[in-house]
Amino acid sequence: MKTHARVVVIGGGVVGCSTLYHLTKMGWNDVVMVEKDELTSGSTWHAAGNVPTYSGNLNIMKMQRYTTKLYSKLADEVDYPFNYHVTGSIRTANNRHRMDEFKHVVAMANSHGLEYEMLTPDEMKERHPFMELHNMEGGLWDPYDGDIDPSQVTQALAKGARDGGAEIHRFNPVDAVKQLPNGEWEVSTKEGTITCEILVNAAGYYGGEVAKMMGVEIPVISMSHQYLVTEGIAELENYGDNLPLLRDPDDSYYLRKERDGLILGPYEWKATAMWQDGLPDNFAYQLWDDDLERLEWYIEQAMARVPILGTVGVKNVINGPIPYAPDGNPYVGPVHGLRNAFHACSFSFGVCQGGGAGKILAEQIVEGESEWDMWSIDPRRYTDHANHHYVIKKAIELYQHEYAIGFPGESRPAGRPAKTTPVYDKLKAKRAYFTTANGWERAAWFVPEGEEMKQELSFKREEQNWYNAVATEVKNTRENAGICDMGGFSKFFLEGDGATDWLNKMICGTLPKVGRVRLVYMLNKQGGIVSEFTITRLEEEKYILIGASGAEWHDKDWLEAHLPEDGSLSLENKTARYGTLVLTGPKARDILSQVTSTSLSNEDFPWMSHQEIEIGMAKMLALRVSYVGELGWELHVPMEFLGGVYELICQVGEPMGLKDFGAFAMDSMRLEKGYLSWQADITKEFSPLMASLDRFVSLNKDADFIGKEALAKEAAEGVKKRLVTFKLDNCPFDAPLEAPIHKDGELVGAAASSGYSHMLGHLISYGYIRTDLAEVGTEVEFSIHGEKVKGVVTEQCLYDPEYAKIRA
Repeated sequence: MKTHARVVVIGGGVVGCSTLYHLTKMGWNDVVMVEKDELTSGSTWHAAGNVPTYSGNLNIMKMQRYTTKLYSKLADEVDYPFNYHVTGSIRTANNRHRMDEFKHVVAMANSHGLEYEMLTPDEMKERHPFMELHNMEGGLWDPYDGDIDPSQVTQALAKGARDGGAEIHRFNPVDAVKQLPNGEWEVSTKEGTITCEILVNAAGYYGGEVAKMMGVEIPVISMSHQYLVTEGIAELENYGDNLPLLRDPDDSYYLRKERDGLILGPYEWKATAMWQDGLPDNFAYQLWDDDLERLEWYIEQAMARVPILGTVGVKNVINGPIPYAPDGNPYVGPVHGLRNAFHACSFSFGVCQGGGAGKILAEQIVEGESEWDMWSIDPRRYTDHANHHYVIKKAIELYQHEYAIGFPGESRPAGRPAKTTPVYDKLKAKRAYFTTANGWERAAWFVPEGEEMKQELSFKREEQNWYNAVATEVKNTRENAGICDMGGFSKFFLEGDGATDWLNKMICGTLPKVGRVRLVYMLNKQGGIVSEFTITRLEEEKYILIGASGAEWHDKDWLEAHLPEDGSLSLENKTARYGTLVLTGPKARDILSQVTSTSLSNEDFPWMSHQEIEIGMAKMLALRVSYVGELGWELHVPMEFLGGVYELICQVGEPMGLKDFGAFAMDSMRLEKGYLSWQADITKEFSPLMASLDRFVSLNKDADFIGKEALAKEAAEGVKKRLVTFKLDNCPFDAPLEAPIHKDGELVGAAASSGYSHMLGHLISYGYIRTDLAEVGTEVEFSIHGEKVKGVVTEQCLYDPEYAKIRA
């Protein structure tokens, strides 16, 4: 084994080999893999080998579709034959909610060339003659689904990597890893020590153990997943490879042909997390004893659906470990707090995602960014609340809901509450129904007296039991005043000589003057939006950067990676130190003036300015901003004073009409105002020019900010697509993310965030469309859960476009 490499990949499963293969395809051949046992000896070898493209998340769907395309050509490319059967698959639906979900996924998939179909029960029977149709509403057809031999395809990827110059060292366990002062990594193995510029943790269900060697933790736990293989079935002996894979998501199992028998793999309610007290030193090519009692109900359902399953016995049972993150998605991307380190582990569906994951990670390593914004699998989407206890609770819950419908607004209870502010119990007493943001509990809406404290889920707005409550909260906030506890906003304090010059090179716009506040955007080299911050300038060289709650670790890494190496600047993450109360509405000034002596007049406290004020015994930073478009303030209060400040404001405000509002009402109001949301409306795939944020771009400023060259080039060549606001009428659904937009039958864009305007009485959707169509009055057609809905381009701000209320 060589003593130095550009990249070392730890772990020889399908994801590790794919990463190695893609690095060589991008021209990096000084790359090495170390594997503690044989290639595929972890979860890969015992995987069922299913290769779907289906996902409710577009970029995960793209990742999986890339995998199927790669597998279809890989054997010929590297001259390593393997078994790959593209059979197509049927996903069944036994209720209208599932049908609503399928209709959206089909439209989203087809807008990207995947050729999905909605099927009637009779059409399902034509494609799968052995299935029964009781309780069937319909189904979904994925023509690219199928099955593959996991070990063979992994060996093919390994051969391709070797052909490209990579080295692979099997039976070579890693004992320790250490980062050197120059940023390189020292990897100690059985065969010796190797240093590398970049380290990749692709250790599968041992990914958590390797992470600990690196000095970090990732929330991952191994779940016991069982599938059974039947004896040969006479009816299948001469059927060939044309029988589609069958998934019944409502009864939670998959069923497919395997030689002349069937494979049945349920995701059962009695989900079992293994190795809760730590992993064994070596668990390679091993399985656990079967536990078919857990699967009994699911086997009965599958036999009723496909009766030939019950005509033969079970040949063998596979019961092996599958790693799970709290949300079931893998970790692919930079490691928080470390330089030159990446995770590529915790894949619950590694075979179908492995090809695309290798592409994504290789692009991040070589080019600094991947083609697609992959925040849904970024390791930094979880922060310090996601510990061992949390991941066990959430992984069990997720496994139980593996095929559950992805309803809008759903918030599941496991692992909660994790982070709470001092206002949490007060809101709970007021009948708040909570959602979460980066582990922080936030009121979603307030359940009226006499109604049950539960969430009734549906894609149709008026079947959601929060619809009327949210309407009431919006109305009161717009007409009187509302208060909202928004725990978890990321808060970074920056100071030091040169802070202003440094920030000016980090943002694409201009900085506020001392005493003022401004919204700014940071870009990558490609001109895509990396981060959004509200910047408060306290002094000439002292700032506070406030960002999205979910972006805390992501933003911290981005800022720290670009700080001057001389240590001249101080950056502190004080997210947990301060809570945030939003006080907004026409009566906000009258209410706030009752609890502070600070003058709140427009002359003394204008819009987009800040001051330190006192309420009761607490000092806090007050920002004259409002995400809902009304007169208002954000109060950033030391956490120990937050409860008392909230009570004081409520005490004087309630007689004046002040009431609490939740995150759902805030989302409705920000849509009315034309305000965007990170990761819903703005991602790395879009520049600020595409996002119609031109007013926050200053290409003429002296500072050579990150992404300036790409942005200038885009401005000179013309922006190809724009984010615009649409008004939609007569639609019972909100437009889901990535709902296709057509003009005269031609695909011209896709929806971003959307929601119902309770003040204006119609649906609002943001969407990216072709620039030539981004004119007010242009009529288009949205595909929303199977319905064709007319949309009209409007002004970006539909509520108070003159900004009179927010400046009042």
